[in-house]
Amino acid sequence: MKGLENLKLQKTIKSEIKISGKGLFAGKETKAIFRPAAEDSGIVFIRTDVPELVMIDAVVSNLAERSRRTSIKKGSVSVETIEHCLAAVSSLCIDNLIIEINGLEMPAPDCSSEAYLKNLKKAGLVEQKAARKEFVINEPISITSGDASIYALPYSDDGLNITYDLDYRGHTGIGRQIFSCRVTPEGFEKDLAPARTFLLEAEAKQFQARGMGTHLGPRDILVIGSDGPIKNSFRFPNECVRHKIVDLIGDLVLVGRAVKGRIVAYKSGHTLNQQLVKRLYTAAQRQERIEKKGTDAVLNIRQIARILPHRYPFLLVDKVVDIEGDRRIEGIKNVSFNEQFFQGHFPGTPIMPGVLVVEAMAQLSGLLFAQRLELTGKLAVLLSMDGVKLRKAVVPGDQLVLTAETVRLKKRTAQCNCKAMVGQTVVAEAQIRFMLVDDEKV
Repeated sequence: MKGLENLKLQKTIKSEIKISGKGLFAGKETKAIFRPAAEDSGIVFIRTDVPELVMIDAVVSNLAERSRRTSIKKGSVSVETIEHCLAAVSSLCIDNLIIEINGLEMPAPDCSSEAYLKNLKKAGLVEQKAARKEFVINEPISITSGDASIYALPYSDDGLNITYDLDYRGHTGIGRQIFSCRVTPEGFEKDLAPARTFLLEAEAKQFQARGMGTHLGPRDILVIGSDGPIKNSFRFPNECVRHKIVDLIGDLVLVGRAVKGRIVAYKSGHTLNQQLVKRLYTAAQRQERIEKKGTDAVLNIRQIARILPHRYPFLLVDKVVDIEGDRRIEGIKNVSFNEQFFQGHFPGTPIMPGVLVVEAMAQLSGLLFAQRLELTGKLAVLLSMDGVKLRKAVVPGDQLVLTAETVRLKKRTAQCNCKAMVGQTVVAEAQIRFMLVDDEKV
């Protein structure tokens, strides 16, 4: 347990502040009001321009899929392009904050984080009584897509350290830029906050042809040609990589607690950042469950048995470690040499039948559907399987990490994308369709 002298306390702002301006993509004038918030309330956005106020917590479970920006949503209501705001909030170690906005998209003064930082500093900070929520990275996490990658790594320093490698060697206006920093309020203000969003000249033309950012000219945003900024100039020689770090800091806020460790990114953007944030969020929740309950299980085997009708030797999910509403679920199947099927498959070379790996994924899907109240008590009966791939043998001693993500969920039918992994290796995947029926009608 930390001594009282080392206890870090939560913070909010002292007084209300307002920031107005046009959104980066939509170009509509909006006003954001920042208000102090109570302990343990987190960062909450409130849309005030809709018939009934909609509150959206800034956590990864509310992420909306968007291109080139970070947005959150609840139902059909969203708040767009929040990363510059959240980066400033994070840099000042603000834990609790209410942000009211009267439009779709956060203002984007000069397309950087600087205006948010300056105004939040003017509002002042106040410590609260509760301890900060922190997540210390203790196991490496890696995300790759093509030649882009991002890693979360344990680090001895008690803070957040970021190294970003921006590789635009095919574009002479940017080239390759590498920047490393320890994120502190002072360092963020001096080295990161002024760095602006940038676009290649061809990208800017494509965006405006689609009706986005039409209010912006080269003097408003960094548009990079072959010789550098068009009708503008860099604030730093490596301004582009610094802005990428700003975006990453903003995205990390969606973990819902301060992240401590080292992040190393190569050509990463919001999509990869957000995939990492999802993994960090799940790891943080597990860590907190272990600290509180002594287990990382969201559903233990007794709870699973209350939901699924399967029993020995056909119950193939040992525990559930993560559930995101009725959207996504993650579970564990520990593969023991004592499994009944190993007696005949195969005695000399025990291999878990691929059909049972698929069955385990299907059972996990049934647990996911049961999270929707009106489907409680329904039995998920397999209808069809598409794209089934058994990539690697599963053997005694393996731990299957099973995931299922909802594609479609209705009253009578459902569809999931499922995956099974051992370590970092995908061993099976499938798209599975189900019929949802009352148990007694089967």
